[in-house]
Amino acid sequence: MSPVLKVCGLSIALPPGADRPLAVESLSFDVHRGETLCIIGASGSGKSVLASAMLAALAPGLRVVAGSVALGDTCLTTLAEPVLRRLRGNRIALVPQEPVAALNPLMTIGAQIAEVLAIHDHQDAEAWGQRTSALLESVALSPHFAGRYPHQLSGGECQRVAIAMAIAMSPDVLIADEATTALDTVTQAQILALLAELKARTRHGLVFISHDIAVVSRIADRIAVIDKGRIVEMGSAREILDSPQHPITRSMLAAARPPLPRAPRNASAPILTVNGLAKTYAGKIAVAGASFTLGRGQTLAIVGRSGSGKSSLARMIMRLVPPDSGTVTVDRAAAASDRAAIQMVFQDSSSALNPRRKIGAGIARAAELGGLGRAEARAKAASLLARVGLPPDAFGRLPAAFSGGQRQRIAIARALAIQPQILVCDESVSGLDPIVQTQVLALLADLQADFGIAMIFITHDLRIAAAIADRIIVMDRGHIVEAGDAATVLATPQSDSARALVAAMPSV
Repeated sequence: MSPVLKVCGLSIALPPGADRPLAVESLSFDVHRGETLCIIGASGSGKSVLASAMLAALAPGLRVVAGSVALGDTCLTTLAEPVLRRLRGNRIALVPQEPVAALNPLMTIGAQIAEVLAIHDHQDAEAWGQRTSALLESVALSPHFAGRYPHQLSGGECQRVAIAMAIAMSPDVLIADEATTALDTVTQAQILALLAELKARTRHGLVFISHDIAVVSRIADRIAVIDKGRIVEMGSAREILDSPQHPITRSMLAAARPPLPRAPRNASAPILTVNGLAKTYAGKIAVAGASFTLGRGQTLAIVGRSGSGKSSLARMIMRLVPPDSGTVTVDRAAAASDRAAIQMVFQDSSSALNPRRKIGAGIARAAELGGLGRAEARAKAASLLARVGLPPDAFGRLPAAFSGGQRQRIAIARALAIQPQILVCDESVSGLDPIVQTQVLALLADLQADFGIAMIFITHDLRIAAAIADRIIVMDRGHIVEAGDAATVLATPQSDSARALVAAMPSV
């Protein structure tokens, strides 16, 4: 049987000044109907550029310099844009990494699915409505979701909508580009099962792109490992997972194995006391009477699924939103204010950093806000950049010049510039590949030991929480449903929520 998608000798040039000449180099592979090919690699390996190339939708500045992409008998790399627009979403479709950003916030879900049908189909509006309802049901959503807007859906529900839009025209090839990266482990498992079920039902070829080999192990028929634009290893899922040949593959497998829970440190005097903190939005409980303490130099992990209230709790602790009731008390000692005593490292370092401000200037500005003079602030910024493992020339470069893992290190350095006593990390490693994730976690542990800071680490991944935290609290629908030391919660979870998170943890 001939492949439904064939990539042959593909090379794509990067713009001048990039870290290497080619984003992808001499890539060749094919995909057959009913098959799942998983393409895995670390950040910056060329995965997303490859995804764009398979859709013939390269970003400005990128260009194909050799090779081809063929959809059946149609060579995509030689087609004019009007022809390509008729093929995209029709015969080949994409499930994006960030469905919330991909969906139009001003249109209802039903209208957005119907728009796909209208572009590629000539049936009447009544038929579009019936097809929209059927598509929503195929991704386990009620037809009532058609009348809702993206902001009224959870991350997992938005991802299901994105899948419904992608399969609307029954494409020959479905490309899922990091489609489960930002989801909690329970929702992630549900989306993987849904993709497998849809592929079995419609027999399309599925290209699943990811940086997480543990996730890939659940869905792959074949695996291609890509590093610095080249395929370094390819074979059946069992061959790659059981007998990896390349050092990159072996390191990815090692990073995906669950880390050992850390031994809890002795309790110390509280630096943060949260008492009865509560918040309601439009009649819906976000946080319900949360109470806990954080000891000096200790790490508390707040774990839960999407929508459990983790980030709402963090925003109240940071004084970014006022609570409806309850108190947050900081024993800030020498800190000038509660805001100076607590700093945050956000999930998306790209949006947290000013794209027009050089890295050194951004960190120095934070240090100036902490009370240092300009010369002292610049010296502190240079020192912090070195401490988080970045070279001296990073000081004068813009955020776009760095990888995701490097930007997260920069965000950590900026948070430390004010010399906080508490660091709040909100899903700060969830978007990183497992190797970089491990490096950033080790960096945080080292910095905590050096500076004596306490940390609140918010995550949906119980494995990560157990590796870095002294204590864990588990949240569900705004309530704290379980609390204990990390090893105990991981080994013998008591609540249904914690048990579900443990059961959904990917393993290889």
